[in-house]
Amino acid sequence: MKKTGVFYGSTTGTTESVARTIAEKLGIPSSDVYNVSKMTADVAGSYEALILGTSTWGDGELQDDWYDGIKVLKGMDLSGKTVALFGCGDSESYSDTFCDGMGILFEDLKNSGCRFIGAVPDADYTYSSSIAVTDSNFVGLAIDDINESDKTDERVTAWTEKLKTELA
Repeated sequence: MKKTGVFYGSTTGTTESVARTIAEKLGIPSSDVYNVSKMTADVAGSYEALILGTSTWGDGELQDDWYDGIKVLKGMDLSGKTVALFGCGDSESYSDTFCDGMGILFEDLKNSGCRFIGAVPDADYTYSSSIAVTDSNFVGLAIDDINESDKTDERVTAWTEKLKTELA
């Protein structure tokens, strides 16, 4: 598997927990899992693949630590890097901005030269709108651990199994 780093922005701990579960299921050591507030170009640049996770806040905004993190990534040459995204959101209370933070990361990086993997069909989700969806697929793994916590482990497991083949 490609050398992979997991970077997350988490305010309440949910996205951090999902990041650590993803790393565990992929066999990525905890030393390769970072709070995005600690991201530097040297650290991110040392990986062939990046798994980036954010929650969505307010009216569809990135988690606060990602504002500096995305600047770091946008200042790098990501050509040849593989990127997988995951996002946490609330599909009931914020149905019209569900996982928009993940969509913002995608929009900010889509012209960076990286290759995105890990899109997930939106058919098993209930929401009204998300900028993280293109062609009936989320650009990465969408998690609603507030209203659909019973589906979190199954979704993470299926996604990581898919990533294993794409990161080989």
